Amino acid sequence: MVGHQNTIYEATAPVAMYVAGTLTHPAAATPRPYRNVPIRAALLNWLVSTAYDASDEVASRTEQYSPGFLAPGTVVASFRDLRPMLYQAVSPFLRDSHEDVREAAVIAALILGEHPALAEHRDHLAVHARAILDTSSDAPNRRVARKALEAWGHDAPASEPFLEESWDWEPHGDGPSYLEPPF
Repeated sequence: MVGHQNTIYEATAPVAMYVAGTLTHPAAATPRPYRNVPIRAALLNWLVSTAYDASDEVASRTEQYSPGFLAPGTVVASFRDLRPMLYQAVSPFLRDSHEDVREAAVIAALILGEHPALAEHRDHLAVHARAILDTSSDAPNRRVARKALEAWGHDAPASEPFLEESWDWEPHGDGPSYLEPPF
């Protein structure tokens, strides 16, 4: 397994590095079947999901119930050490011309930007986080942007009230499908 329910496995890091390495491949610009969204957006969204599984938020919550979870040499600690390399692969797409690619890259960068070695990029990422708050209708992405701004000491608008989502989603609509692999 590569990942399941916020679990990082031994295979997760090599797969994440492979996915990061394929982001610049010309085939990543190919639209996904039944959608007008480049495969690159799906790959970036997979990296978002995986990075979130190793995020400070998830890791600290898990550490409460599993002491030693983040000890040096553990699978999760080793994956978290890859965040600067993954950021380098994601950052060229922060200004991509395709909205879905750009938003996925920003969200991935915000989560990866928690790593202390990436602190120098946070002011730049704050600009992108504000753009997500200004333009995105995706509530989870807006939450990531708001939390990053707050964590980095930037002004962030107040949290939005929870709105129940509609269940009229279609399996091959224009929205993201979390049931399909990105590749």
